[in-house]
Amino acid sequence: MFENRCWWITGASSGIGAALARALAARGAHLVLSGRNVTALDAVAHECGDTLVLPFEATDFTAIPALAERAWAWKGRIDALVNNAGISQRSLAVETAFSVYERLIAVDLLAPIALTQAVLPRMVEAGGGRIVAISSVAGFVGAPLRSAYCAAKHGLVGYHDAVRAENEHLGITVHVVAPGSVQTDVSRNALVADGATRGVSDAAIDNGMPAPEAAEAIVAAIAEGKPEILLAVGIEHDLVMLRRREPEAAFAQVSALVRAGYVQRMAASRETR
Repeated sequence: MFENRCWWITGASSGIGAALARALAARGAHLVLSGRNVTALDAVAHECGDTLVLPFEATDFTAIPALAERAWAWKGRIDALVNNAGISQRSLAVETAFSVYERLIAVDLLAPIALTQAVLPRMVEAGGGRIVAISSVAGFVGAPLRSAYCAAKHGLVGYHDAVRAENEHLGITVHVVAPGSVQTDVSRNALVADGATRGVSDAAIDNGMPAPEAAEAIVAAIAEGKPEILLAVGIEHDLVMLRRREPEAAFAQVSALVRAGYVQRMAASRETR
């Protein structure tokens, strides 16, 4: 599953993507590492042994078929694709420019769809493969300040669920990962209402699961064959489970968080840093 298998990871320059690269390299995988920050990708590659650094802009959809050909040609196959690259949001829907929705949907939903569509036919033709989608708890729960992010991550879950249903009998294994708070730059790099970068992190992310721990948990769950991997604790885990059992109760609980000042606390955390 890992040793001498070729894994293509997007968003591999930092965070969960970089941690996954290190975890997979430790298990003997060959790695194609993609992202926009070439210097950071090279640094990760230096730690990971047999790698191909393949930088690209996730939303350059016309370039993706040729990039997929290059990635496939490196080892003569892609055994697994990890759709990890993404960007988050921290702004109220009522204040958010439509351009922010366009950007989030393009990066977090259309880009992984475009890459999967470029790789999937070759995987099927080769007799099988593995697709891993890094969604989010926000792919199951409508989280305040993340309406665009939720839209994209919900869509990511639905798309990959459908790909699983259509192709499982053809040897394609699909894993959807839903992390909660992980110690990455996701909040710092999130977009605010006008499309600017937020520039600061928040307490939930800073106190979240370390990225290496998250990566090890993901790899272990993949090895166990779990189709859906909920990587969250505390209220984030409980809200997902409540959303499945009692959606109206989950809606009420999230609305109560807003009424209790969640939005104001998040705004204050940005202003004081």
